[in-house]
This record gives sequence, structure tokens and C-alpha cells, in this order.
Amino acid sequence: MGNKTKGLLALVGLGALAYWKYKNSSPEQKQMVKDKFNNAKDNLNKWGNDIKDRANTVASQVQDKADEFKNQAQETVNKAQETVS
Repeated sequence: MGNKTKGLLALVGLGALAYWKYKNSSPEQKQMVKDKFNNAKDNLNKWGNDIKDRANTVASQVQDKADEFKNQAQETVNKAQETVS
């Protein structure tokens, strides 16, 4: 058996154990598990939104710099044309 097969079997076994334990737990314990999952989901959503906002900010800054360099290049070209004329 390869390492992947053993790992998958271990993962399936842990999942079955977790399901059995959850099924046999009290309603209070089940609610605690649900709350933990919901909290983790909310944290992941916040983290994803933060990354998306940062990426948009960086993209905007890069676009602004590109526009600035483009304008500087155009001004240089215009000055060179005026000098030649």
C-alpha cells in the first residue's frame, strides 16, 4: 500500500470516528460543533474578502503608476517633437 492509500484510509477512519462521536453527542455538544464550524466559515470569508480588497488596492496603485509613466513618456515625446520642429 502506498502512502496516499494509507493517508486516505486514515482520513476516512477519522471522518467515521468524528461522525459517530457527533451522532452520539448531546444537543449542547452538537450546537458547540455547529458554532465552531460557522465561526470558522465566517473567519475564512473575512480573510478572503481582506485578500480581495488588498489585491484590488494593489492593482489600482499599479494602474495609477502605469498611467503616470505613460503621461511622462508622452510629455517627453511632445518636448522632443517641439525641439525638432
